This record gives sequence, structure tokens and C-alpha cells, in this order.
Amino acid sequence: MRYTALALAALISLAACSEQATAPPKADAAPEAGVATDATKAANAALAERLPLDQPGDFEDADHGLLAQIQEDIVDETGKVVWSVNAQDFITGPAPDTVNPSLWRQQQLLAKHGLFEVKDGLYQVRGYDLAVMSIIRGETGWIIVDPLTAKETAAAALKLVNDTLGERPVSGVIYTHSHADHFAGARGVISEADIAKGVPVLAPIGFTENAIAENLLAGNYMSRRAILMFGGTLPNDKTGQVGTGLGPALSQGTAGFIPPTEEISGRGTQRTIDGVRFEFIDAAGSEAPAEFMFYLPDFRALCTAEVATATFHNGLTLRGAKVRDFLEWSRVLDYVLVNYADKSDLSFASHHWPTFGTENVQDYLRGQRDVYRYTHDQTVRRANQGSTQFEIAEDIPEPDVQETHFDTRGYYGTLNHNAKAVYQYYFGWWDGVPATYNAWPMEERSKRMVALAGGEDAALVAGEKAFKEGDYRWAAEVFNAVVFANPENKLGRDWLASTYEQMGFQAESGAWRDYYLTGAAELRRGLPVDQAIRLGNADFLKGVPTVELFNALAVRYAPEKLTRDPFTLNFVFPDTEET
Repeated sequence: MRYTALALAALISLAACSEQATAPPKADAAPEAGVATDATKAANAALAERLPLDQPGDFEDADHGLLAQIQEDIVDETGKVVWSVNAQDFITGPAPDTVNPSLWRQQQLLAKHGLFEVKDGLYQVRGYDLAVMSIIRGETGWIIVDPLTAKETAAAALKLVNDTLGERPVSGVIYTHSHADHFAGARGVISEADIAKGVPVLAPIGFTENAIAENLLAGNYMSRRAILMFGGTLPNDKTGQVGTGLGPALSQGTAGFIPPTEEISGRGTQRTIDGVRFEFIDAAGSEAPAEFMFYLPDFRALCTAEVATATFHNGLTLRGAKVRDFLEWSRVLDYVLVNYADKSDLSFASHHWPTFGTENVQDYLRGQRDVYRYTHDQTVRRANQGSTQFEIAEDIPEPDVQETHFDTRGYYGTLNHNAKAVYQYYFGWWDGVPATYNAWPMEERSKRMVALAGGEDAALVAGEKAFKEGDYRWAAEVFNAVVFANPENKLGRDWLASTYEQMGFQAESGAWRDYYLTGAAELRRGLPVDQAIRLGNADFLKGVPTVELFNALAVRYAPEKLTRDPFTLNFVFPDTEET
């Protein structure tokens, strides 16, 4: 009996050891927020080593002609701050470990704010919204180009101009294109009464239709994604929002809509506004569906709108929009390079700082043209050889121009997602692989992926392994599957947030950084109070043609909620004589 008891005890002990040895591993707690990993530090250091970050030319151009600055925060009628003038004061000195060093350089340039004299009679107010407001001195007043996103920031910019240069009325307004950050602040510089007195508001052909289509039809979803893309809910610090790459940030003021009095078409179309000669250059289908550039012969200055800026732009913006034609975009840039660059002493745009000197303007436009054409041609070439959009984005080499011309680097758009955009433009969303054509939606697919991994714990362990190896792209996929399969899995949410954070810290694109870091913040703290600018307000609706209003209503109709037989309604508008 004694030996039997000993044997039984030994068997029980072995079984316990075996059970303990085969117990499935568990993932550790996610790392502390706001700290760059060794892998992130190494990636950022490698880029800093490769690029000539100390090139002085951009800083000289960005500092050129500073006259005055706004000293106090810009507030709305309720006292709410819509723009903090000191929000980016922290962007000084060497890049921290938590910010891509190339993006840090870009945002040091964009943090410079104030009223700048570009040339006698030509000015810019920069650093008080996402876009730049340009001001041209006419014979009697100011001609305003792109009055920002919000009436409060536009009004503050105009006040700075009047306080510094002497008060004058606004004698004309120009919208270069149909994106809200270039027209929605118009009420801060003019009113309907000004238009009734004859103040012209010029815009490119198709402006009204496209401004409404983008902002009224699809604005709700775009606004939500814009919050992520522009980092509007993130703190302004070295672990949060440092800028968008295109501008400092998007203002949080009051947006509105004043329709243009004339839409301009064609290339070489001439107009004179308050004694200033303009030569308009249609650029529709490049950066926006409705857009123009213009040349000022009296100033020997070329305005490139948003067709050429100090960044590689988007073929398909992260907030969502119609995909853009890079071939046409490069052709437009080639047109102005050939026809206007040699007679331009400077160029200025709707974002960033000017370029000074004819040779520099030529070099700038050449680089811009080449990066769009390169991305177009190499994407299509590789697609014709059988590569998918994902393979192309992974393998397409960085063009030589991006090694030397910072204005072609991906601070807003990127070579990666722009190659995918070119692919989509020609071939659509599908990669041509039969298995992906009718795949399960994300939630169901995630549940099956987690089951295939052996359950949530096993998936978390696999994700943690990828994270610790610095493979954040794969870690994000694994943790994302866990979260979609079970949104209540807090450990999965924490690990996914930590992964997004490292991806944001490494991103050269301000838009990518903001999207990743906002995603991380929402995983940790939940959805924020909506801070999106609303373009469906009464002021905006006043300028909307009736037919476009009904188009907007149509996309809000939910047929599954109809509880009676279909019927027909006739709407009669006596004041506009429409039925």
C-alpha cells in the first residue's frame, strides 16, 4: 500500500506539472503610452541620417517678409477658442523620439505664423488655419484669395492686414478651388451686402456644384474621417498633434457658404479686379474637381493654388473624396512650367510658403510635376505586369527627386497610398484576386481569424510577439482582429492602441500620424465629442440650388423605414418659380 500511495502521488504530481506546462500563455499588459520603442527610435534615426534635414532654403523662404503676428487666441461669438496662436510653440529644437524627424522639420516651417509681405502689394496670412489666405492690394481695396475655413479665422486675418497695412475695404474675393478650407470662412471678409454693391467673388467652373456635392452630400462621413486625419481631438504636444503636413491644423470655427458671382473656365482667361490683372489657368481634375491657378502679370507672380504645394499631395485623401487623376495633374503642372515659370519671379500657393526666384520656381514646378508623373507611370506599369495595388505600394521605389526636394516628400499624401489611388483610378477597388472579391466583412472575418489563431489569448500573444519585434503593421492586423471580434477585450484594445501609437510616431505624413494617434486615443478613451466643422448649416443651405438640396435629402432617405405604400409629393417654390 505504501508503494501504491507513493506511485499515486507521483502520478498526480506529474499530471499537475503537465497541466501547468501546457497552460496557454497570456499576453502581457500593453506598454506605457507616449513612449517611443527602440524600433521606432531606430526607424526615425535612420531617416534623419538619410535626408539633408539642415537645408536652409525653405526656412529662408518661410521667414521672408514677416510684418506682424496675431497675439491673442481667436475666439467665436461665445468665447470658445477656435484657434490657439501658441499651440505649436513646442515645435522647436531637435526632433523628439516620438516624431518623425522629416515631419518635425516640415512642422517647424508651418509653425511660423503671421502676416508676410511676399512682394510689395502681395501678402499672405499664414499659420492661423489649415490653409493660407493671400491678399492683393488693388486700387481701392484688398482682393482676398482663399478666405480660410472659418469666418473667425478669416476675420482675424483681415484685421491683422488692416491693422498693419492700413484699413481698406474688400474689393474682391477669389476661391481657388472647391475644398472648404478655401471658401468656408468667406463670411469673415465679405457679406451679401458687399456683393450687392458689386464686390466680385470668382471661382473655377464647376465650383458650386462640386463644393455642394462634396460637403453636403458626403460631408457627414467626410467630417468624421477629417477628425482623425487632422488630429482635431489630440493634444498639441510631442506625443500628439504636431501638424498635418499641409498646414498647422484645421480651425474649429464657423463655416459658411457664399456662392461665387462668376465661375471662370479655360486657360489664359483674363479678368481685371480693382485694377489688378489676372490670368486664370483651369486645373479641373487635378487636386480638386473644380480648381484654377492664376498668374499676376503686374507682379510677375504665379499662384499655384493647391496644385503645387510644399508636399506630395493626395491622389485619394484619407478623409475621403473622389480619386484624382495624377496624369492630368502632372500635365497641368507641365503646362504652367512651360508657359509661366520663366516669367515668374515667385510662386505662392494656398498652403505653405512662397518660392522666390525664377530658377527656383522652375525647379520647384519641375519636381512637383515629376513626382506625380512618376507615381502615375510606375503604378500603371507595374499593374500591367500583374502587380496588385498592395504589391505596388510596397515595392515602388522612392523617386530621386524626393531625396533632394523636400516639397515632394510625403508630408500629406504618400507614395504608398498615392500608388493605391492611381491603381483605383484605373482599375477600381478590387485587386483582381478571386478570393478577395466577395470576402467576409471585417467583423465576421476577424472572428474567424481569431478562431484560427486558437482564440483571443493566442492571438494576443502573437500580436505581442510582432510588436516586440518592431513589426507594427502585422501587430496592428492581429490586434485589430481581436478588437473587431470582441470590442470588449480591453487588453486587445490597449495593445492595438500602443501599436497605432508607434506607427504614428514613425509616420512622415502628418495625416497618417494624426489618423494613427487619434485611433489610439479613441481605443483608450472612447469616442470624443464631435468637433467636425458642420457644412450643412443654415448659412450653407442658403446658397444651395434647390435641386442640390433635394439630392442631399435623397441620400438621407431610408426606404426600409417606409411604413406605407409609395407615394408622390410635388414641391412648389413660388419665390424661385420651381416645381
